[in-house]
Amino acid sequence: MAAIRYLAGDATVPQAKGPKLIAHVCNDRGGWGKGFVLAVSARWQEPEKAFRKWYRERSANDFGLGAVQVVAVGRGLWVANMIGQHGTKTGSAGPPIRYEAVDQCLARLAGHALELGASVHMPRIGCGLAGGKWGRVEPLVAARLGERGIAVTIYDHD
Repeated sequence: MAAIRYLAGDATVPQAKGPKLIAHVCNDRGGWGKGFVLAVSARWQEPEKAFRKWYRERSANDFGLGAVQVVAVGRGLWVANMIGQHGTKTGSAGPPIRYEAVDQCLARLAGHALELGASVHMPRIGCGLAGGKWGRVEPLVAARLGERGIAVTIYDHD
């Protein structure tokens, strides 16, 4: 089992040797324009372009809660767009976070990380605009990634 490492810093600048996979949570409505995605888009164009195409062509692909799209952004570096929130606003059903979908995403992410031989880097996914609680997300990260021996670094931005 790999322990989760916590660092102050920017998850778009992963601190590790070897292949790296940067993961973040997206919504199921095709929205891209607030939160961590701004940092992703400031560094690379590919993840947003791929996400928007994935959403646009959703009737013919797997786009939806629990799905993961891995996009190459450099040599040995990928961004994982994970659909773990329903909509973008808190409503009568609560915040947009969907813990079951995040869990499915993390299980799929683990497969990609193992296939790529990559460590995983992320902010506290689902705990910003999605309204999730880290106390519920962290055990999912530990179970789906840490228990499979995948090195995980969580970044707390200044």
